[in-house]
Amino acid sequence: MAQNSIGVVGLGSMGHGMALSLLRAGFRVIGTDLGEKQKAAASAAGVEVVDDVASLCQQTQVVLLSLPMAKHVNAVICGDGGILASAQPETLVIDTSTSEPDVTRALAEKLAAQGHGLLDAPVSGGPAGAASGTMVMVVGGKGTDLQRAQPFLDALSSKVVHLGGSGAGHVAKLINNLLCAAHLVTTAEAVALGKKAGLDPAALLAGLNAGSGRSAVSEVNFPRWILNDGFDSGFTMGLMRKDVQLAQGLIEQMGLQLPVSAQIGELWASSAESQDDQSDFNCIVNTTALGA
Repeated sequence: MAQNSIGVVGLGSMGHGMALSLLRAGFRVIGTDLGEKQKAAASAAGVEVVDDVASLCQQTQVVLLSLPMAKHVNAVICGDGGILASAQPETLVIDTSTSEPDVTRALAEKLAAQGHGLLDAPVSGGPAGAASGTMVMVVGGKGTDLQRAQPFLDALSSKVVHLGGSGAGHVAKLINNLLCAAHLVTTAEAVALGKKAGLDPAALLAGLNAGSGRSAVSEVNFPRWILNDGFDSGFTMGLMRKDVQLAQGLIEQMGLQLPVSAQIGELWASSAESQDDQSDFNCIVNTTALGA
């Protein structure tokens, strides 16, 4: 089986962007999705679109997943016509979804029992980073699998950090998203305070970004999606709320009491009353003093 081919399961905004980056790097990309619109767009971009996961597995031994939740990852791997039932020998699965560490570890064991590998490699950078190949990937899994995946990851990312065994990447990603969720709230409150004190928000952010108060949220989210009322990052409230909830579950599982994280979890959970799950996740700022 050709080593320059890769399958992409899930051709939404992230999967489509990653497929484009892989094509640009010279890889043969085979893709599938449940949505006809997504398949048509990928086909027009040069992806070899197939009807299902089984057909995709017949054509490549490396399969990248870009799916919303752990239940979707589980279905693609374990379901009828899924990877376990259809994979070529020694298939490597690269899961870029933000998923659940325990689910990931269980799936890694099932795949390993049949001679396959699994890397959990969730990503940061959004659709723009996926399409430009500049994402950051935090990875869990075996070093030998990472070495095999490296040419593909190089095409997708500007930085890859290997954090340990299976599930480690998904633990790190949940922690990352919990911090992002917190930074959105704290930065919104800081901007609201500055506005009340007579400061221009853009000028205030420029000052903060030159000092120790900066974050990716203040440097990227606010100028790109919030101050201009764009709210079109491509990542929804529902997905971030799900990730915050998973992070809260991880905290509980570890037996920790983290009061600030608990407050952030409560705020995101309560935002369900005022924010549509399909709204952009940056809309959380409208539940703070900034939205008053």
